[in-house]
Amino acid sequence: MARRLRPVEIDFVGAAPVRLVFAREMSASPEQVFHALAEDVPGWTQWFSAVTLARATEGGAGREIRLRGGTRFEETVLVAKAPEVYAYRVDTTNAPGAHALVEEWRLAPRGTGTLVRWTFAADGTAPFRFVLRLARPGLGRAFRDAVTSLDRRLARR
Repeated sequence: MARRLRPVEIDFVGAAPVRLVFAREMSASPEQVFHALAEDVPGWTQWFSAVTLARATEGGAGREIRLRGGTRFEETVLVAKAPEVYAYRVDTTNAPGAHALVEEWRLAPRGTGTLVRWTFAADGTAPFRFVLRLARPGLGRAFRDAVTSLDRRLARR
């Protein structure tokens, strides 16, 4: 059953009780990466293996995301500042124990490529926060694999 989460804003990224931050360099430019994140939402299924459905809603102001295993999210885009930052808040989810979630993707030029920094900011019940901290290695691996796959995809274009 989907539940509505607390409607936090972008400042939650710095204040969340649980902040998982991952970074990786890509050979693609910040503009290419931003386009893949913010403007080609359905393309997420091609490079982020956990994502089985991704579609923009509300004319691009929102997103609907489904993950392997059945987790669903309805999201609001909080920031879409090309080519520097793309962030969204989860408004409703069927993930148990979540109270607030924001994901922020920051892009910075690095040589001819991009440094991608992904922050997963969350709040929830004590068991939810505990499990999320335990899931850090798996989320880090999923991020690295996704960024590597996206970089390969963008290199073919």
